[in-house]
Amino acid sequence: MKTLVLALTLATATFTGAALAPLPAQANDGVRIFEIIPANRAQTRILRRGLAEIAAQEGARSGAHVSQTGSNNAAAIGQNGRRSTALIHQQGNGHTGSVMQTGNNNTQGLFQIGENTEYHVNQVGRRQARLTIVVGN
Repeated sequence: MKTLVLALTLATATFTGAALAPLPAQANDGVRIFEIIPANRAQTRILRRGLAEIAAQEGARSGAHVSQTGSNNAAAIGQNGRRSTALIHQQGNGHTGSVMQTGNNNTQGLFQIGENTEYHVNQVGRRQARLTIVVGN
């Protein structure tokens, strides 16, 4: 629960003026997806630091970290490049998620909360940063 609070605090308190947009549900009715994309370098730095802090509190030892609370969850991270960071946090049951990063210096946080969500992120390029929060039934 502490991880979820940190992610939501990071998303709401830090990104005044950042792009925050609910996306159409990808899998089931009732699923809500929020993408937070920094609007400038300062917000990108804050997002990177915030995700690094969450990863450190969860005991991450590399640029790829998965934490799961619940059952029947599946997560995958693939990275091709240098200095990229991916964090997947699944809280609840029946989540499937992945982050694939190609390029250097990318940052992605994927938080799946509730039940039965599916979301896959593909970052291609360099210096991209994004926080995705998927809330299920």
